[in-house]
Amino acid sequence: MKTNPRRNFGFTLVEIMIVVAIIGLLAAIALPNFVKARGRAQQNACIENLRQISGSIAQFALELKKQDTDAVALTDVAPYLKGGVVPGCPANGTYATTTVAVNPTCTVASHTL
Repeated sequence: MKTNPRRNFGFTLVEIMIVVAIIGLLAAIALPNFVKARGRAQQNACIENLRQISGSIAQFALELKKQDTDAVALTDVAPYLKGGVVPGCPANGTYATTTVAVNPTCTVASHTL
């Protein structure tokens, strides 16, 4: 009996196709969850920015003896924020303020304080 000294190592096409199918299945499960997590993280960061702006409005009003009905702009409260800069919404929204008594808002509907 003659033995073959040369061995064939490697994967068959079927084995490679199974591995690719499994990776595709895992990606199909993971990507929607990643998108949801990213959206939630942006929303939480935006709400935290709104809290900081609200706190700076309160500090601004207290120091300058403003009434609840006095108008306030983001440029008025910028010095009371870290770095003197109004933060931006991570979801590309914009912030707006009206009066001292009203909480700041974001143009993205789900981002509310």
